[in-house]
Amino acid sequence: MSEVIDRLIVADTGAGHSSQEATEAKRVVSTVYNMLATSWDLVQMWNWGYDDPKLHQEIEEIIPGYNRFGSDGLCEQLYYYTLRQVPRKLSDYRGKRVLEVGSGIGGGLNFLSRVLDGAELRGVDLSKTAVARANARHARGKTLSYTVGDAEDIPFDDGSFDVVINLESCHNYPHLDRFLAEVARVLKPGGHFSMVDLFNDLHTVNFNQAKSTNTQLEWLSETDISPQVSKAVRQRMAPGSHLRETFAKQKAPLLHRIIGEPCWTAAFGALFTGDASTSAVAKFARKIGGLSSLDKAPIRSYRHYLATRVS
Repeated sequence: MSEVIDRLIVADTGAGHSSQEATEAKRVVSTVYNMLATSWDLVQMWNWGYDDPKLHQEIEEIIPGYNRFGSDGLCEQLYYYTLRQVPRKLSDYRGKRVLEVGSGIGGGLNFLSRVLDGAELRGVDLSKTAVARANARHARGKTLSYTVGDAEDIPFDDGSFDVVINLESCHNYPHLDRFLAEVARVLKPGGHFSMVDLFNDLHTVNFNQAKSTNTQLEWLSETDISPQVSKAVRQRMAPGSHLRETFAKQKAPLLHRIIGEPCWTAAFGALFTGDASTSAVAKFARKIGGLSSLDKAPIRSYRHYLATRVS
């Protein structure tokens, strides 16, 4: 399984792999996230995070204490940032429909449902286990629900949504051109697509190529948010952080800690910021943990993109 994951990121599946390779890639990704979804109580974090004091204060005014119960608030800030790049006031979302592609266990979209009064939010994810968990924990009638589906074949009607978001997910998609075409299809004319992702060299090339071949999305902005994401990652790597305290409470055997720490720190961005060990032992641990691709094809930047659906 780790070899397939390596091919996903090192070769970047957006390059146009065969149907068989794409199917296998999706199977592996789904299997990995099915496993993760069963054990995500370990730590309530869904992305690398974002740290901006002004953004934190803005969220705090809407949801006092949003980062005081089982969260460090950094994942929420990334979701809020992604949403706020859409040129629409929060008060204007009443009666509007928002879709997250790659919604995982649902925590991020659930957070946004507390910010967007009167909006209808839908999540779609390839992992059946993640979707089941998201619905069990967060679904609230027409306000919020989650559906099993493929980012390259989104199971909603044409022109169904006012806004589509995608966070730290599209680097897993075998065909980026199909994903962007599906985003355009489900958006209403004039609707917006806001996304963030981590980019290695090949993912950058393939994403730009997919953008250039899509005639239904007009790209409005591209922003490198590496500084804010790096700041969040470094907070989590610091001694005594919420993340480190969570893992310390496991009291895992020494061997598990030796193998586990290089994996979870890499998974939460420590290689990107230079805060992860590059020793032979750490690289071996990441290899057996299915994360050696992060050593082979390092992440160069973390960026936000905004587009609108042309009429």
